[in-house]
Amino acid sequence: MNRRLILGAALVTPALAAPAMAQSAPEVNWRVSSAFPRNLDVLFGTGETIAKRVGQLTDNRFRIRFFPAGEVVPGPQVLDAVQSGSLEGGHAPLYYFAGKDPALSFFTGVPFGLNARQNMAWLQYGGGQALCDEMLADFNCVGFPAGDTGAQMGGWFRNEVKSLAELKGLKFRTPGLNGQLFARLGAVPQAIAPADIYPSLERGALDAVEFVGPHDDEKLGFVRVARYYYYPGFWEAGAHLHLIINKDAIAKLPDSYKAALEVACGEANANMLAQYDHLNPQALRRLVAAGAQLRPWPREILQAAWTEANAMYDELSGRSERFKKIWTAYRAYRQEEYQWFRIAESSFDNFAFPAAAQR
Repeated sequence: MNRRLILGAALVTPALAAPAMAQSAPEVNWRVSSAFPRNLDVLFGTGETIAKRVGQLTDNRFRIRFFPAGEVVPGPQVLDAVQSGSLEGGHAPLYYFAGKDPALSFFTGVPFGLNARQNMAWLQYGGGQALCDEMLADFNCVGFPAGDTGAQMGGWFRNEVKSLAELKGLKFRTPGLNGQLFARLGAVPQAIAPADIYPSLERGALDAVEFVGPHDDEKLGFVRVARYYYYPGFWEAGAHLHLIINKDAIAKLPDSYKAALEVACGEANANMLAQYDHLNPQALRRLVAAGAQLRPWPREILQAAWTEANAMYDELSGRSERFKKIWTAYRAYRQEEYQWFRIAESSFDNFAFPAAAQR
């Protein structure tokens, strides 16, 4: 009798285990959109890599179909689609949606803000992501940091900009709070999606454009219609991206799937920055060979931008308690980071980089 009971239990156990396994690892299918077109291989490709990695970590039971901007929704509408639940997720810089609330810009990059490493430190350990989560909750979303471009270039200009006066009336494509800053400096900012930038520059609807840096700018062909390439992009010392997820969609996931998302996004944070650090120097050499004229921003413009940026933050803080709360926390963290980087990182860079160039 005991032998028959043991055999019976052995036969029953697999039948009981299969439903339990299905419950703990259900098949889930998500649709997620990038804010970028497919030809921007690092920006778009990072989202693809996240989707692939989630599949690997869940034995392909959690599948994410990743779309380029415009295939399901245009890039600027990604947050709306995720908020409504028509998409489960989106991969984008949050300053693309600064029209909804300018404080979203802090979680991507702001003029004279944190660089890429400092951004990651603020989000992961300095309370930045908690502030981000608080904001995204208003849009029925949560977010995972998912990539950083590093310091960006200052943009492509048809003509040299030798003084502050030459910014007056200049039609300049630039997003987020930087658009407001350049308006204060006399330019006419334009918010244009990546796919529309080149045609606008080519037909003269724009006088200048900034996007990311040499790798992406080369792909978009800006050097063919604007030769003067300015640096640095003082409004994006590090531009962070997030994987934005519908709050109801993520609530339905098993904990192991949520962990897979976190792991995949954490890997993307490091990988995107490494890719750009590897690819940008090569692309910059090719762009210079193709006729790009590198120009540093005049000191007069940098000083005016610094003054106006801080005045802008104070004005926005006066209009919004939320903006004030985030700016107060961000500014205090920036001060600590700037002091440390001046001692260690900057002192090394300021000697070693020029010394290497002289050899």
